[in-house]
Amino acid sequence: MTDEAVRFGIIGAVRRGSSFVRALLAHPAAELVALCDIQEQKLRDAAEELGLSLAFTNDEEMIDSGEVDAVIVATPMPLHVPQSVMALERDIHVLSEVPAGVSYEQCRELVRAATRSSATYMMAENYTYMRPNVIVREIARRGWFGEMYFAEGEYIHELKRLNEITTWRRRWQTGVNGNTYPTHSLGPCLQWMGERVVSVMCAGSGHHYADPRGDRYEQEDSIITLCRTSGGGLIKLRLDMLSDRPHNMTYYSLQGTDGCYEAARGLGDRPKIWLRSRSPDEIAWEPLERLAQEVLPEEWLNPAEEALQAGHGGGDYWEIHDFVDAITTASEPPIGIHEAMDMTLPGLASQQSIAEGGTWVAVPDSRGW
Repeated sequence: MTDEAVRFGIIGAVRRGSSFVRALLAHPAAELVALCDIQEQKLRDAAEELGLSLAFTNDEEMIDSGEVDAVIVATPMPLHVPQSVMALERDIHVLSEVPAGVSYEQCRELVRAATRSSATYMMAENYTYMRPNVIVREIARRGWFGEMYFAEGEYIHELKRLNEITTWRRRWQTGVNGNTYPTHSLGPCLQWMGERVVSVMCAGSGHHYADPRGDRYEQEDSIITLCRTSGGGLIKLRLDMLSDRPHNMTYYSLQGTDGCYEAARGLGDRPKIWLRSRSPDEIAWEPLERLAQEVLPEEWLNPAEEALQAGHGGGDYWEIHDFVDAITTASEPPIGIHEAMDMTLPGLASQQSIAEGGTWVAVPDSRGW
């Protein structure tokens, strides 16, 4: 452990970055010292409310200030790599929002910077920290599902109006055809199966919506991506950011030879599981939560109040917890640079696949870069 707290700065502090504040303030080994955002008045207001004297409108000035040991990159998608690389080149630790990058070129640059730097890089994929996903992960680690060969992840989040408020989304999320936002759906599945995606095939349902200017969205309405894993398994991803319908951002399923899991679908449904070891004579669902006491780590069974109040099912708290612990113990974070690539690169390959009429496209392994 280090003797002094890790000094944090947040880039993109006014919007997304604000959700990390509570967790930073709660961690005994972290100290929030600086905020950075281009919205100057809101930045000043936020800094004053938190009693912080350091508020920057320029990211490089904050990184070069000598006042921060680590940064949280909570800016629009195309900025994740430039800002992360800037910090890593100065041996400043980085917790970056998702996805890790928006192109193969960006991802290669980020991998080079992370492997050369003495600092820690972690991607903030908070859906891997949602309680049901953690319970399933712990069950999978015990081998109770048997051989896992199929999983699903769906991110259904209609955001046409949000496109007009956070305008970068119109370009980088719905302005590109293919799965532009894969990590929420794919991340938990990869952790459960313990494999990486080696190839993808992507197809869409066509175009049925236009933006307020009458321009058709480049992204097709529902995007299906099939992912072949390194162990021969199959993962099906669905991304839909355009269809008029209620949200369902956290649907998952997992199938193994000795058990299966399905997330809730709404209207009173609950996460549910069947395991042969618990019900050898009858194949029937039971609530997933029944296994929580048996498999969850102690800190999840008795979480801090800050974890209970954090966004994304506690994910915004737990990822800070793991990131700070990785820094202070000089250990590998749970979603380091190559795990971040495993969750990001299949989405980039899906864009190539759908452009080529749904052909299977190989997904590079960043470990060979």
